[in-house]
Parts: sequence; structure tokens; C-alpha cells
Amino acid sequence: MKTVLITGCSSGFGLDAARFFLEQSWKVVATMRTPRHDLLPPSENLRILPLDVTDADSIRNAIEAAGPIDALVNNAGIGWLNALEGTSMQTAREIFEANTFGTMAMIQAVLPQFREKRAGVIVNVTSSVTLKPLPLLSVYTASKAAVNAFTESVALELAPFDIRVRIVLPGRAPSTSFGDNARGLMQKQGAGFPEPYSEIVANVFAGWENQSNTEITLSSDVTEAIWRAVTDPASPMRIPAGADAVALSK
Repeated sequence: MKTVLITGCSSGFGLDAARFFLEQSWKVVATMRTPRHDLLPPSENLRILPLDVTDADSIRNAIEAAGPIDALVNNAGIGWLNALEGTSMQTAREIFEANTFGTMAMIQAVLPQFREKRAGVIVNVTSSVTLKPLPLLSVYTASKAAVNAFTESVALELAPFDIRVRIVLPGRAPSTSFGDNARGLMQKQGAGFPEPYSEIVANVFAGWENQSNTEITLSSDVTEAIWRAVTDPASPMRIPAGADAVALSK
């Protein structure tokens, strides 16, 4: 029986992926900053561990507690929606720490065991916003685009060790916690949308509201893409997930 460690399992894609892998009879190490044991069904194949991907000690402790794993799914991250002018450098650094450097740190932490056994799969969940520029998402997009470029390069480094690396690019999924995370961070930083950008902000939100249900991403789309990335050696490097993501990738 194989084991997958998934980051960011408190909600959204990470939580649904953990459920799916359990249903496929995998052992799952579901990690979250604040562990909750009521989110997933009790199972002898499930372990829930605390993990903050921006904290080196937290990463080390989680990897040691998890033991040997066969796959790592880097899903943890934070959203951000604002004009660049309304984004402090403190906020920008916080976003990169979670979305970019946290992903790098997690990969560094599992590489010794993957190299030693010459096997392992790493899946980095980024975003379809890296496929088409959108206003108010410049900093968030940069943090995810950096992961895309990093992943494609590190995949070449790890191929000689038979370690496979893939990218899953979800489209916009209203059911995820992206908006809540972004609003929470804005409140924490005391930020808001700069007044000169009010028309752009209104247009962006109107566009999302007018988007039909056939043009958005379902959580199941992302779960299936992650499963494919982990289990199918013939899967492409970049796997768009969701109708809108697939359309952007063409």
C-alpha cells in the first residue's frame, strides 16, 4: 500500500484529494497548520499532522512523523487579490513564503528518502492564472508562476533518480478557500483596494459573477488531475484541471 503526503488539507483541493486517495486505498498523511480530525472519515490509513510550510521546524517534524512516503502533493498556499499598488512588500513576501518557498522547502525535505530508494512522485498545485494574465492577481500569479518554472527545472535534476515531478493547474473554483484566505490576509495587513482601481475591481468581480457554471473548475476536476499526476507515469508535465483551465491551456 502506497502513502501520499498532502499539504493544505484543511479545506478545498487538499481536503478533497485526501478523501479521494483514501477511497483508492492509499495511506494518507493529511497535513494542516491547525489539525482538525472532524474533516476526514476515520480510517486506519489516515494520519493527520500539523504542518506550516513556512516553518523549517514544522516541516522537519512533519516529515519525520510521516515516515516513508511515495508521493508528495504540495497544495498548501494562500490567495491574494489586489492591485500591486495596494500590496505591501510585507504581504508579497508572505505570499511567496507560503506559495513558492514553502513548496521548495517541502521538496527539499523529502528528496533524501526519494533519492535513496530511487522512486517518488512530487506534484505541485499552482494555478491557471499563470496561463493568462489577469488584473489584481499580479503578486499571486508571480508566486505560482515561479513554482511552474522551478518545477520544470527541478524535474530535470531529479529524473536521473527516477523521481517524477508534475504540475497541476486548477482553474477558478468558487468552492475553494482562495477568496476567504485573501480577505483574511487583507484584514490582517489592514489592506484594501486602492480607490483609483475601483472600476477595475468592479469589472473583475462582475466578470466572475457572469461566468457560467460550465466555465469554472470543480474540485473533482482537480482531484482527478492530482490522481493522474501521481499515478500515471505518462502524464504530461503540466496538467490543467477544470474546463476554464483546459481552455486557457490551448
